Amino acid sequence: MIPSEEKPTSPTSLAVDALLVLAFFLFLYQFVSTHVPTTDPKMRMLWGGLGTACVTGVFWLCIQMFRVVLRAQRQAGRK
Repeated sequence: MIPSEEKPTSPTSLAVDALLVLAFFLFLYQFVSTHVPTTDPKMRMLWGGLGTACVTGVFWLCIQMFRVVLRAQRQAGRK
């Protein structure tokens, strides 16, 4: 396999990924924090944030896998 000349990431793609992940975290936190079974606001913030962080990590992995597959399909179409 011949290595490609272009870099896999750019500052723009990193900024877009960061914004998408942050927006996803905030959106999901609003949903998850209301389902924490406690009345203590600190515990609700802690467990809501921890639960949301796990799912946000999976979302970040999905974005990265999508970029890799899209790049491979575009390169396969050029040949």
